[in-house]
Amino acid sequence: MRGTFWLLTLFCMAVAGALFAGNNEGTITVFWPPYRVDLSLNLVILGLLALFFVLHLALRALAALFAMPGEAKRWRLQHKERAMHVALLDSLSNLLAGRFIRARKAAEQVLAQEKFLSRGGETLAYAPRLRAISHLLVAESAHALQDKAVRDQHYQLASEQVGKRDAQEARDGVHLRAAHWALHDRDATTALKRLDELPSGTARRTLALRLRLRAARMARRTGVALETARLLAKHGAFSAVAAQGVLRSQALELLTAAHDEAQLRKAWDQLEETERTMPEVATVAAERALLLDADVALSRQWLLPIWERMLGEPTAVSAVQRARVVQVLEDGFAKAAGAPDAAWLTRIEAAQMSNPGDALLQYLAGISCMHLQLWGKAQQLLKHSLAGLKDEPLRRNAWRSLADMAQRRGDEPAAAEAYRNAAKR
Repeated sequence: MRGTFWLLTLFCMAVAGALFAGNNEGTITVFWPPYRVDLSLNLVILGLLALFFVLHLALRALAALFAMPGEAKRWRLQHKERAMHVALLDSLSNLLAGRFIRARKAAEQVLAQEKFLSRGGETLAYAPRLRAISHLLVAESAHALQDKAVRDQHYQLASEQVGKRDAQEARDGVHLRAAHWALHDRDATTALKRLDELPSGTARRTLALRLRLRAARMARRTGVALETARLLAKHGAFSAVAAQGVLRSQALELLTAAHDEAQLRKAWDQLEETERTMPEVATVAAERALLLDADVALSRQWLLPIWERMLGEPTAVSAVQRARVVQVLEDGFAKAAGAPDAAWLTRIEAAQMSNPGDALLQYLAGISCMHLQLWGKAQQLLKHSLAGLKDEPLRRNAWRSLADMAQRRGDEPAAAEAYRNAAKR
């Protein structure tokens, strides 16, 4: 379509020129004493056009002639820039391929060429970032070669180059790599220090959070590790199962690090509601409370949501966790002075009546009856529970409880038989 328009335009111009030139009888007279020159108007117009084109071409030729030094200088700069870029690509390729010595030499070549350009008065707009990345590549290669002196030297040089505003991304990369190196050196304190130097936005990126989690766990800073794991879970850095596992492990570590009741309460308060309702976390917290001689009611209070969940959603709590809940409640009954808590006795009795075939509930109800000195009912419930109990520690406890009750009523053969059964487990 464009060619058609051009053809029509040229045709119109040809027709207009033919009409103008064919019927144009005008003349131009030039007086140059003592001469007189008569010229056709068409000839004058053609001469002016020819003069214009000649002058235009002459000016273009002069401009090209005077621009030759600048073009030569620009060509040399482009040639050196391309050489630097090729060397930078070689360094990256060799680093990824595991050829660390070659990667280091290529990065040093980039630095040498950039320095040569700077001495020649040529300044690249991206020179700070180029130097920072080159120093970082040298440091990365040196780290892989276990040359810590060279690595630290080039890290300092890279840090000096990224102090400018136009190198924000490079500055973040330098600090992140330094934190990664510190983790490889098992220096969690330095890694956390490097991560703390990052801006708030960069520190919340997934890569930075992963490094912070590793460093915090290595430094035994469980609170920081737990908070970081929560952020990673919110960012979707883990799958749902993996996120739950990481949060659970950090919560358990936070609880087991408590050495008195005050520390345990503080650790529990630091947990979120979703973490407190994890069966493993609540069970360990309750066990820790009993171990530290804390209030037994506190231990039962932490177990109550798990107990209700265990009864309301049996599949939500594994058999192992159900047995641990029962064990912790039994330990609480043994530590508590006087009669067991009436509210809990009511809960246990109601649960056992609602699920008469549940061996764990039968066992727990039998233990509670023992503490109430209801020996006959306790013996009946414990004997019935033995058929369905699969947890070996609970089976041993059931047989020992039966042996104790047999001794109380003076039935030595029954007590001996119960002790033998307990010893077999």
